[in-house]
Amino acid sequence: MRVELSGILQHIDRIQALALDDVPPTTHVVEQENVLRDDEPRPGLTVEEALREAAEVVEGRFAVPKFE
Repeated sequence: MRVELSGILQHIDRIQALALDDVPPTTHVVEQENVLRDDEPRPGLTVEEALREAAEVVEGRFAVPKFE
């Protein structure tokens, strides 16, 4: 673990040595645009379709083991 931490710290030292004062902050290296589709409502699964492959159903809901 000491070797890994030493490597990380050396990498940080190299980054800190860079002259980045004139570089504007960015979120991505390359320009990106919103590639998500419009959020439009559409029909979903019926309760029967959603529960069809459930291991166990109780009162129309997925039954899962209690976690303690």
